[in-house]
Amino acid sequence: MSVKDYKTSFVKQAAILAMAGLLVRFIGFLYRLPLTNLIGDEGNGIYGRAYVFYTFLLILSSAGLPAAISKMVSERMARNETANAHRVFRVSFIVSGLAGLVAAMTLGFGADMIAAAVDPADAPSSRYAIMTLAPTVFVVALMSTFRGYFQGLRNNIPTAASQVVEQVFNAVFSVYMAYVLMSYGIEFAAAGGTTGTGVGAVAGLAVVAVIYFRCRKTYPQIPHTNENPEPVGNIVRELFKTAVPIIAGVAIFSITNIIDMAMVSSRLESAGTFTGEQINALYGQLNGKYVVLVTLPVSLATALATTVVPHIAAIKVANNQALLHSRINIALKLTMIISIPAAVGMGVLADPILHMLFPRHPGGASLLVVGAASIVFLSLAQITTGMLQGIGKVKIPAVAAFAGALVKIPINYFLIANPAVNIHGAVISTIACYMVAAAIDLTMLIRYTKVKIAWNDVFTKPVAASAVMGICCYMLYYLSQNIIGLGNTLACLIAVGGGMLAYLVYMLRIRGITAEDMTNVPAGEKLTAVFRKIGLPI
Repeated sequence: MSVKDYKTSFVKQAAILAMAGLLVRFIGFLYRLPLTNLIGDEGNGIYGRAYVFYTFLLILSSAGLPAAISKMVSERMARNETANAHRVFRVSFIVSGLAGLVAAMTLGFGADMIAAAVDPADAPSSRYAIMTLAPTVFVVALMSTFRGYFQGLRNNIPTAASQVVEQVFNAVFSVYMAYVLMSYGIEFAAAGGTTGTGVGAVAGLAVVAVIYFRCRKTYPQIPHTNENPEPVGNIVRELFKTAVPIIAGVAIFSITNIIDMAMVSSRLESAGTFTGEQINALYGQLNGKYVVLVTLPVSLATALATTVVPHIAAIKVANNQALLHSRINIALKLTMIISIPAAVGMGVLADPILHMLFPRHPGGASLLVVGAASIVFLSLAQITTGMLQGIGKVKIPAVAAFAGALVKIPINYFLIANPAVNIHGAVISTIACYMVAAAIDLTMLIRYTKVKIAWNDVFTKPVAASAVMGICCYMLYYLSQNIIGLGNTLACLIAVGGGMLAYLVYMLRIRGITAEDMTNVPAGEKLTAVFRKIGLPI
């Protein structure tokens, strides 16, 4: 495959997941609006506590499997071991199911103990929400196996379709069940909100299973010439060898969320100025607003990271160094082109955005102002992690994540207990955590691939254009609301739209985005023609 063909294939597959990710996040925003208006910041705090433990056990049971499976399948396909590629899927399905079952039982039977350990003493319990999420871990574990297999075949459409269907069902049933159970108390309403997660997971699993069985005859299951069946034991050992370091790296970041949850409660209580309900509300702002908003642009980096693992694994098998270096720079550039302006825009328009999205509970804007920079570092950590996994250096992201966690804990301890800083300490420590992890990952990526990073294109130009965009966003919002007299929502939308246009024009003018770049994205040539027709410099 030529460099140009590879770029096109990679970016198109990444675009599929990125567009699905954006749609999923958008649906997520839509349902979090009525959900937050129903249960408020306090309910979001209960909801978020249950979700943190659910996510942690989900990571332990299945989060590393899609990347590991996609890498193993892609490597065997690159060697024309078609039957063994499918054998990896079958073995992984059993392993994943068993791991998911153990995790589900742990969450379900341990709900009371977990809730007692993390809930503020005088606040409603999260145990009902935790118990509701337990079966979902098993369902997602099975679904992750299908997704990893399809991604290894470089077909992201089933994953994207299942993600969208999963989120639609999640949105509908989360709001409905929270509404139905609201009369029984805030803790039951929060548990109703988590019910949609399980319903959505079942729907997502049904989508990938149907696609798999309907198209099974087209999959590469017939042994290639001189291909010997791979022993099950070898597959299981390689699966664990690949997945465990990936899981460890992701789990450490999840552990930092558990650390946040526990330390927010304990350190705010030690300050002596907050009640249990206030602590839940502050944690609800952190988890239900700050985390939800900053992970929107990060989802694009996650899509790139998911796509990059099998692609780089195949390149490594082919031993094409030039292609590898080209791939790394493209992935880094795409990630920074998206994440840097997102961080600037979210920081500048934090208060208008929250008033637009959560008019009944708009608190928490200062968290976005302080913590928007985490978007850049988390995105960078995500994409470099994917590339390191692709070249087989799966332990490095785990070490980097652990180093980040070590930095986060003392910052949390000292800052959160300060009443003047309070919950903002968790945001500050998050920035430091991801900054350390991203720096280690990027340094090791350069060391092991010998790649020369195009620093100007990857970082300098997006930063310059984002600064221009931030000024435009602020001025447009100020003029729209204070001079023209428009409402917050309309003024915010004008500021966002105008800022995006300013960013695009400036990036084109400084050649941060070129005509050559546009040829590597879906419909890029048509977009280039449109840009030229309206006079944009490209």
